[in-house]
Amino acid sequence: MANLKFEEALSRLEEAVKSLEKGDLPLEESLKAFEEGIRLSKNCLKMLEEAEKKVEILVQEKGGKRERRPFELKGDPSSGESSPETGGTPLS
Repeated sequence: MANLKFEEALSRLEEAVKSLEKGDLPLEESLKAFEEGIRLSKNCLKMLEEAEKKVEILVQEKGGKRERRPFELKGDPSSGESSPETGGTPLS
């Protein structure tokens, strides 16, 4: 499961949810589908968090100069930064 791409993991997660929602699986199969769904959900969440860390945005400063900065949600306590004006890599 670790080698699944995000889209594959999400598709399998959706299939697990659909089979559980039908409600016609025996208890043992329902438990297996539920456990797989939990693993897939955690795997998808981890991949999304890694992708979020890789996303960068371009910011144009007052002087017209552009900088590349990591994307951060406002109010994200895990960022450790209190101002959007810190950090960044100048573009050439």
